[in-house]
Amino acid sequence: MNSVSAPPPTLPAGGTHVAAHLEGSLTDAAFLKMQGASFFRGYTKLCKGLAVILFLVHLLVQLFPSSVDYLALIPARTIPFAWNLITAGYVEQTIPGVIISIIGLLLFGKLLEPLWGTKELSKFVFIVNFSTSMCVFVTAIALYYVTQQETYLYTPLSGFYGVLSGLLVGIKQLMPDQELNLFVLKIKGKWIPSLIALISVVVSFFVNELVSSLPVILFGIYMSWIYLRYFQKRLETGLKGDPSDEFSFSSFFPGFLRPVLDPIASIFHRLLCGRSDRADSRGQTLESSSLTGSDSTEANRRRERGQRALEQRLAEKLAAVRSTESTSSDASDKV
Repeated sequence: MNSVSAPPPTLPAGGTHVAAHLEGSLTDAAFLKMQGASFFRGYTKLCKGLAVILFLVHLLVQLFPSSVDYLALIPARTIPFAWNLITAGYVEQTIPGVIISIIGLLLFGKLLEPLWGTKELSKFVFIVNFSTSMCVFVTAIALYYVTQQETYLYTPLSGFYGVLSGLLVGIKQLMPDQELNLFVLKIKGKWIPSLIALISVVVSFFVNELVSSLPVILFGIYMSWIYLRYFQKRLETGLKGDPSDEFSFSSFFPGFLRPVLDPIASIFHRLLCGRSDRADSRGQTLESSSLTGSDSTEANRRRERGQRALEQRLAEKLAAVRSTESTSSDASDKV
């Protein structure tokens, strides 16, 4: 068995450099073993519980196909079956869909729950799932009145992709500069939601089955950004939202589009926060000015927390690999 050729490395400050430093200090076989073992460990109870729900609901739909009419979002029946706005997000009607949803939930949740906490992550999943379903419902009704096509009213809409897209937005917020493996590509966290949205739009032109999932993905990204940008309570300061420029709406787009998007986004910002901004300017001028100055500090603090969590996780993986290799080496010496 291969052995580690260098003494325990000193962890550098940046999360990206930590990963590169640790990879360089391990042999290829040891690092692959570490990655494979870590894939099956570290999942939280909340994410495992949600994964079980996704699997059981999928099994129910396969055994009793008529249950889709009661669990999926069918706009024409949502008024009497209002619970569809909640249950639809947990209904995966295809085997590839439930596999992708479970794997994505476990992997993304393992990154976010240590930073947000179980209560906040469960709250985030519920809010994003419900608000996404509401947006999809309103859009389907509007499209029916515009086109008079009943397919918009009676097509079952469901899937966990809205929450998965929202979790990617959370990764963009907390780990914007951290390179993550997306299949065979290494992409910075801040670009993953935008890339997923672009791929979904392009593929929907060629794969008809994805058309019904496209609004779920896009609304999942947007509604999760709305919640994180304006409503999520920050435990460090007791304030709500993330007003940093690095998490603005235009940050989801290439730089050359931002001069066009920023004025449009400012209109929605005034609609959402206009009253509170005016109240702060009237009654809390000094306090608001100090908070404005702390926006960048708060954003940096969030990133540092994400990097520390990543460094700790990588250090634990390295220690586990070293322990496994030393145990195997001792056993071989005895033999």
